[in-house]
Parts: sequence; C-alpha cells; structure tokens
Amino acid sequence: MKLCSRLLLIAFATTALTQLSSAQRGMMMQPPDIAGVFNPVVGSGASYEMVKTNGEKIPFDMAVVDKDASGGYWIEYSMQNPKLNGPVYMKNLMVHQSDDIIIQRSIMQMPGRPPMDMSSMMSMKAMQSPKEKADFRANAQNMGTESVTTPAGTFSCEHWRNAKDGTDVWLSDKIVPWRLVKMSGANDTLTLVKIISDAKTHITGTPVSMEEMMQQHMGKPNQ
Repeated sequence: MKLCSRLLLIAFATTALTQLSSAQRGMMMQPPDIAGVFNPVVGSGASYEMVKTNGEKIPFDMAVVDKDASGGYWIEYSMQNPKLNGPVYMKNLMVHQSDDIIIQRSIMQMPGRPPMDMSSMMSMKAMQSPKEKADFRANAQNMGTESVTTPAGTFSCEHWRNAKDGTDVWLSDKIVPWRLVKMSGANDTLTLVKIISDAKTHITGTPVSMEEMMQQHMGKPNQ
C-alpha cells in the first residue's frame, strides 16, 4: 500500500468549478487502510502530521462526530489547504457490513462553499477498488509490543509490518477512531500529535449533490 494514497485517498475532482478549477482541486479523504481496528467513540479523535520524503508536512485531523440511527458512525476528516484559504472537511458515514466497514455516505465542504454530497463518487471508487481481506493484520507480521513516544504522549503499541510493502503501523486502543499512533512507509511518515476530545462536526448547511454543485459553478441550469 502507498501510505499517502491509502491514508488520505486524495481524488482530484475533474470539474470546472470556476474559481477552484483554475488553481485548486477538490479533495476527498478516506480512512487509513488498516481495517479490522475500527474503534469509534463519539466525540473523540486524533490530530496527525504527515511528513513526506521531500520534507513537506501536512497536518490533519480525524474524529467521530456523531452516531447515525442505523448504527453507523460519522467520521470527520479535516486538512489544511493553503490554496483554498482554509481547511477542507469531509465526513463519512461508516457502517459495519459483514466483517467489513463500508462508507455509506460522504459529505465534503470547502472554504466558502456549501457542503457537497460526494456519496456517488465514493461508491464508484469503492466499486473500482480491489477487494482485500477486511482485517489488514491478516497480511501483516506481528512485530510485538513497543513503546512509542509522540507529541501526544507515550503509548504501548502493537507493531505490525505489512507483508506486501513493509509499511510499519503502531496501534493503541487508546486512540480513536483507528487506533493509529504512528505509520511509516516508503513515501511518508504519519505521527499522532494530539488526542481530540469533545469533537463536533465543522460541516454546516444543507448538502447539495455533486451534480448540482457542478451545474451551479458551470453556470448551467438544473435539469
């Protein structure tokens, strides 16, 4: 797995969103590829810093902001994007299906924009993605228990190494929602910097469909 693409699945929206299409692109975020360790607690989350091999640092948060009547959890991701003059927010409704966790709905909000329902795009992406075992540990080597010190504190962690690409993952059940304390791969490293409590959604307003948003920004009437 490529850490960056798996941890923050960045899919660029190929739409002509006037001001955005000329200099910026939409961003979609998806959970890390460490299935089998989902640990949702409403109001809790974690802040991370991703450091790429070129030295670029990307801070982002993920937190459990609500529980749906269906039993699924709303997980919200936020990432600072200087090109957009503010953070981008994405929240996914994640539900158990058999021994897997699927994204049932996705809503994104960029600075100065109404929220956009991205569920149709996420469903298409899910259909195109190759199917793998639900628990990532089935294809990983257990490296034992280790103490890991981060800006958020020191944690006793399970250390797992992905058998396919050697990515190392350190997990603690004290961290919500993915137990992730640290992840290190060939392209970047991810480190926990803060534990979030009393998390609430930052997405405001009534979501519009992706198609409606595109029509609005291209100046086309709704059909």
